[in-house]
Amino acid sequence: MAARISALGLDLGSKRIGVAGCDGTGLIATGLTTIERTSFDRDVAQLRQLVEERQVQVLVVGLPYSMNGDVGFQAKSVQKFSNRLSEALQLPVEYVDERLTSFQAEQMIIAENRSPSRNKGLIDRKAAALILQQWLDERRQPKREGTLP
Repeated sequence: MAARISALGLDLGSKRIGVAGCDGTGLIATGLTTIERTSFDRDVAQLRQLVEERQVQVLVVGLPYSMNGDVGFQAKSVQKFSNRLSEALQLPVEYVDERLTSFQAEQMIIAENRSPSRNKGLIDRKAAALILQQWLDERRQPKREGTLP
């Protein structure tokens, strides 16, 4: 039997944090909530509640690489915030390349005949679910010898 996994996927933005969780088997990621950012302490308090409820073991954060693959200003800002979050919640952080996840999430909302401009929080939740799903899928891929991580 596979080990139970509990991870939170985070889409960190300057105004909101999209949050996603996964089922215990680690197969399916689902958007949980969107946190309106106010202060670091309040953001941590809201995340801590989810971490305790869901017995979270790891934070999976979308890292917004530049289109050319560089770690730019935004990605460095996300890393800095993630490190503070990791320390505050006493949880490891793993990063996933989140390029285009917000765009994909927006396209999903359009496909549902909803207005992206009126559903920013939903976009953030869906983007967090896409980030977490990518991480879950990568974990299930067999590691091949001699390949880079």
